Amino acid sequence: MARLGFFVLVFSFVFYMACIAASASTTTLTPREYIVASCKATRYPALCVECLSGYANAIRKNEQHLAQTALSVSLSRAQSASAYVAKMTHVRGIKPRERQAVKDCIENMGDTVDRLSQSVKELSHMGRAGGEGFMLHMSNVQTWVSAALTDENTCLDGFAGRVMDGNIKVAVRRRVVHVAQVTSNALALVNRFAARHRAAIPTEKP
Repeated sequence: MARLGFFVLVFSFVFYMACIAASASTTTLTPREYIVASCKATRYPALCVECLSGYANAIRKNEQHLAQTALSVSLSRAQSASAYVAKMTHVRGIKPRERQAVKDCIENMGDTVDRLSQSVKELSHMGRAGGEGFMLHMSNVQTWVSAALTDENTCLDGFAGRVMDGNIKVAVRRRVVHVAQVTSNALALVNRFAARHRAAIPTEKP
């Protein structure tokens, strides 16, 4: 029993020192270096840095600010793409099948904008919520951002196959793929924020 207690004490000390080291390494980073390091957790790190580096001073090396900014950028890009796709229905010479795919995509992108907007508001209203309250808010955000990413991919699925090849497909895919990548990065940073906060919550004894 004494031996078990000794190992628990050693493990606790090692974990404590690791946390101090991680905190120290973060404080020595410049705001942009913090973003570069954080973006390594995403699927598209270069795009992540490109989207967020301009907000480095506003993020202030804060994980919630980082996730909030990533979601806001994703929302802005989704709104722009949604407006662009809506214009495609007026392109001269558009085929009936293309028109239907564009209409479906407009609906998908509208849902994306709604879900990302909900996520931005939810995260901004969290304040200092902790414990179960925090995880409830984060669960909502994660669910909505995941759904937004699904909506974006559903839009792209509507243009699958050679029969849909053409300028409309190329134009829509270019915009929506970009938004999907930005949203994927935002979700990764949200998940990272949630996981780190969850790990920091003390485990209640039965």
